[in-house]
Amino acid sequence: LQGIVSMLTPGDVVLDCGANVGAVTSALADTGATVHAFEPDPYAFARLAERMSGRRNVVLHHAAVGIEAGRVRLMRAAGFEANPKGGSVKSTVVPGGRNIDETAGIEVEVVALPDVIRSVAAEAGEVAFLKMDIEGAELELLEHMQAQGLFDLVRLTVAETHEGKFKELRPRFAALREAIGASYPPTRVNLDWI
Repeated sequence: LQGIVSMLTPGDVVLDCGANVGAVTSALADTGATVHAFEPDPYAFARLAERMSGRRNVVLHHAAVGIEAGRVRLMRAAGFEANPKGGSVKSTVVPGGRNIDETAGIEVEVVALPDVIRSVAAEAGEVAFLKMDIEGAELELLEHMQAQGLFDLVRLTVAETHEGKFKELRPRFAALREAIGASYPPTRVNLDWI
């Protein structure tokens, strides 16, 4: 993270997808860059909003990100109520995850990330930094970004991939890693954010 924030300056626009309670958002905002922080979980979003209160260069979006705008069911970790802070980092819109309570869910808004990327790039020249930690939903988005050439509009994309939580998706993650590795150096697209 230190290396990333050292490359950012006021005037840059960054996207923090899966902002949770704002640890990364705060560090990004300290650079003076404009930060768009996306967080769908109501518990985490409330903490994020408190933490970012008064920061004029942070734009909060109480929404998930996806290929298309709409609404989706957000599922939480089993036992969420006993530990909401720890559980909020596991909230996901992708079924089949390990230790996720799929019997309940919260309907949340989805913002079309490809549209956001194109819009920012059209206005600012590029997205300076895109961080994606969205509990399995990154797979479909990263595949779409690869197919549509959207990585070319972003100076640096980093993602935490969650193939360990979604066993059935591992072959697609492996194919994605191979395709991105053949097209971009890790200094441009890094799928090992954490």
